[in-house]
Order: sequence, then C-alpha cells, then structure tokens
Amino acid sequence: MTIEDLVKKYDPENQFEVLKNSYQQIEYAKNNKFDLPGIVPSKIKNIIITGLGGSAISGDLMLNFLQNEIALPIQVNRNYSLPNYANESTLLLASSYSGNTEETVSVLNEALKRKCQIVCLTTGGKIKEIADKENLPVVKMQKGFQPRYSLGLSFFSLLSVLQNLKLVSTSKEIFDRTIILWKKKGEEFSTENNFAFQVAGELIGFLPIIYSTADLTSAVGNRFKCQLNENSKMHAFHNTFPELNHNEIIGWETYDERIAKLKAVFIEEAATHPQIKKRFAISGELLAKAGVEIISLSSAEASFQERLLDLVYLCDWISYYLAIQRGKDPSEIEYIHLLKKRLAE
Repeated sequence: MTIEDLVKKYDPENQFEVLKNSYQQIEYAKNNKFDLPGIVPSKIKNIIITGLGGSAISGDLMLNFLQNEIALPIQVNRNYSLPNYANESTLLLASSYSGNTEETVSVLNEALKRKCQIVCLTTGGKIKEIADKENLPVVKMQKGFQPRYSLGLSFFSLLSVLQNLKLVSTSKEIFDRTIILWKKKGEEFSTENNFAFQVAGELIGFLPIIYSTADLTSAVGNRFKCQLNENSKMHAFHNTFPELNHNEIIGWETYDERIAKLKAVFIEEAATHPQIKKRFAISGELLAKAGVEIISLSSAEASFQERLLDLVYLCDWISYYLAIQRGKDPSEIEYIHLLKKRLAE
C-alpha cells in the first residue's frame, strides 16, 4: 500500500498533515505575543518546568538544547508536588496543553502557596482559570492538537519565555532556522518510501531498545520511546550512555531472540564526548556479536541545536509510520482515557 492509502485507512484524524505542518507551530510560537507581569528575572535562582507527557518532554528537550548556555539550575518536575527547595526565588513554568492535567494543577496550587514566580503555558482549562483568578501571566497556546503532536508549539513557547526574560542567549534566529528545517524535512518525509518510512518498516516485529547520550540527546531517546508507546501502540525501552555501560550492557550477554526479538536504535551526535563515542562503538560490537541488529540515527545539520531538533522530528515521523504500517491509529490512546476516567471516579 502507498503512504496515501495507509493514511486514509488508519489515520482518521489526519495526524499526517499535523506532522507535515509542524513548522507552523513554530511560526505561531514565534509570533505569539504575551506579557510576563510580576516576574522579576533578577530574583530567579532556579527554574522548574512542571508537566507530564508532551509538556514534560519539551522541558527535557530544553535541558539538552540549552546545554551550558543557562547559568541557573533547571529541573523538569513530573509529579503532584514541588521539590522542597521551591520558593519565591523559583521560576515555575506550568505547562499543560489541555490545562487540566491533574498533577500540574496540583503543583500550580502548591506553587501559589510557596509564592513562586509563575508562568502558565496552556490552551485553557483549570490552569487558565487559576491563572486568571490569581493574575498569573499566561502564554496561550494554539488549540486543535493532541498534546504529543504539539511539540513545536510547547517547546518554542517555553524557549520564548526564557528569551523574553533574558535568561538564555539563544537568539530568535533558531525559530527561523527550525521552521526552514522542519518544512523541508516534512516534505521529504511525506514522499513515498522515505527514510523515516523505511526505518519504521525495519522495526516491525521487534521491540526497540533505544540508546542515547545523557544530557545531550537523552530527550530525543525518551521522546522516541514515548512516541512509540502512544503512536505505534508498542513497548520500547530507553537508556543512556555512559550509565548503561555500568549495568544494562551485561543483559546482552544472555540475549536470546526466542525469548524476545530486540533491535537496538543508536541516537548518535557529533558533539558527543570522545569516550562516549568509543562506548557507542564498543557496545555496538558487543550487540552485533550477540546477534542484535543496530539502527543508527544521526543528523548532518550545522549546529548542535538544529541537529537535536532534526532528530526529534525524524523520530516522530518514524513512530507515526510504524503505527500505520502496523495497522494502528496514531491518534488513539484508549488506555490513557480509561485511566483518567477511573482516577476521576
């Protein structure tokens, strides 16, 4: 079947077009106007990005993206409560696309009691109601997406807040460069038998084990794992170098494809520490010896930040194509809806 046939048959909400036009989310974030009253940058000593799912992944990606560019400690919080250190010197970025994520609502209420400096990023819901009541600044995001399909929107909205507060040195040029990049790659990944489609086909029938580099491409690896879960309706597992060389590598000694058919995915990056590059190479040799096939993903873009965003976009496409090649709806998340319903009872 052609890509067009697969999309028509298995993608009733047309996430294909959402993915292809993801660059438009960056355009929206770039042009989105907002005020940040009450936020005093000179008093900020630490930053907490609180959210779950796609909103939290944007925070993870920000940590990789900024690297050593920001002097303040940043933490991504995926819980109902704040870490003990959070106080009036904390910038809390409460990110919830729907505005109704119960963990984020809980954290927001606690942050108000602790007098944190708060910025809300949302389309509405309870988060917007609380923000309006408490006169908190809100960055209104574009409606109409499933949260995991709005990475460009959530990531670049976060970046825009940090830029407006002059907490990072990255210029607005990265918006324009990524718009061009994602638009070009969206066209490329829409063509028949493209690279993302081919990689997806190679993963059918296998459980992907994704390896990336801690603090460098770890968000790409984790995002890919989560997208395979939600879009492709399959298990996948992720770990990072160098930590995995101190434990997980031993598990491959007894690999038996009769028990589980595994395939490794290496997220490789030019800026990786030389010793970690050696770890990739040596680990690859050991996996090959065990009979495990390795798929290597990398980017040839000019800067680290562009390569990072190129890789995350590629992995989103792979997870999408893996869904429709397996005959699965890339929008459906039945178990998540069921869980939320049961929790609300």
